[in-house]
Amino acid sequence: MLLTITTTHYPATDLGYLLHKHPDKIQTFDLSAGKAYVFYTEVSEQKCSAALLLDIDPVGLVRSEGPRGNDFALEQYVNDRPYVASSFMSNAISKVYSSAMNGKCKDKPEKVDVAMPFSVKLAVLPVSGGEAVLRQLFEPLGYHVDAIQHPLDPAFPEWGDSRYFTVELNHVITLQSLLSHLYLLIPVCDNDKHYWIANDEIEKLLDKGKGWLETHPLKEMIVRRYLKNQRAMANQALGVLLSKDESDDTDEEVSSETTEALTEPKPKIHELRLLAARDQLLHAGAKTVADLGCGEGRLTRLLMQEKQFEFILGMDVSYRALEIAKDRLKLDRLPPKQAERVKLVQGSLTYRDKRLRGFDGAALVEVIEHLDEPRLAALERAVFEDARPKTVVITTPNAEYNVRFENFEDGKMRHSDHRFEWSRKEFEDWGNGIAACYGYTAVYKSVGEVDEEVGALSQMGIFTLKN
Repeated sequence: MLLTITTTHYPATDLGYLLHKHPDKIQTFDLSAGKAYVFYTEVSEQKCSAALLLDIDPVGLVRSEGPRGNDFALEQYVNDRPYVASSFMSNAISKVYSSAMNGKCKDKPEKVDVAMPFSVKLAVLPVSGGEAVLRQLFEPLGYHVDAIQHPLDPAFPEWGDSRYFTVELNHVITLQSLLSHLYLLIPVCDNDKHYWIANDEIEKLLDKGKGWLETHPLKEMIVRRYLKNQRAMANQALGVLLSKDESDDTDEEVSSETTEALTEPKPKIHELRLLAARDQLLHAGAKTVADLGCGEGRLTRLLMQEKQFEFILGMDVSYRALEIAKDRLKLDRLPPKQAERVKLVQGSLTYRDKRLRGFDGAALVEVIEHLDEPRLAALERAVFEDARPKTVVITTPNAEYNVRFENFEDGKMRHSDHRFEWSRKEFEDWGNGIAACYGYTAVYKSVGEVDEEVGALSQMGIFTLKN
């Protein structure tokens, strides 16, 4: 398979410096599955093209991997791997062009951040889902996509088209971004990876996807395909993408005018939310509580301090956040009886989960605004229809208060990962709809100091299951 990168940026020979590959040499690299060759097909100040050619040894690949369970024996030897751009190409990009991918250029470092016109050709690229998926992956990133789909067999046109394409991508972009996109999206197109998927693949995904993957409309598909559809790992990666960094929350800031008027320190707004949620669960008489979207365990720690709560479950989609919570709560050092009171589990709130059933109370503190609004229906069904806690406490930002921030701009949200922020009426309309649909009563309260005109920083809904 062949990957060609061409630029017409002047001087185009800058491409050689950025790739750390001299145009006058043919370079060879050993890969686990074969060899990679880098050479230039055209070099001038007006136009420069660098080619990456892979020579995959399918027999050697099988020998290095060993038997593959009950796979059809001949499939290990007779397949498309020597001829298509797949995860082997992705692996070659990361090895051969590693310096360029990491944004390093010894001789011309100022060129790393320069967007240049690039044309990329891939021959051939397998695409599961056809041209529509190919375009949906690359066009949101700004690429112009030209694709030629190849028939299964030109001698038998009635057999139809194959899943193989010759693809040309054109964009004005930095080389580092270009290589990161190719590194992640080539195996996503193929919907397969040909080596063992370990936890370090999550870190690679998040590293190379930084700055664009979290906003990509197909981010969930990209994550799942890149991680070979391993659900637990995909949920972990999605959790990191969707999780918020609480230390950057602008809703924890107050205006300078208000700060000057304070005579003593006051709790941060997030602490007020946690205290308010805890107090509501205490007031409801709950003995078993689920902290949904528990993050790093701040609310769980507060709940553990109350003897009333006999069992506390913390759930989050982010494995990394749960590891932090485990350390924060010192679960491995608790006496056995205390340790039995608390359990941390990984899971998504948009899927029904029998582990959430039967609880007296549940809390979702600043969780719902991190979901795309169309996905809220799935959360509603999972929490209110399937799990059905007796009391559910939900907090979310009050969008009306945003005008009080010094850096307020119309339409700007408090955090880059917020998918929406609701006014008090919007939150109550949503909550009343849930209550009517699933047999709950709903009461709404403010969290934090109340402004007479715009309300409080945060708002809280308390949902109680009807007898």
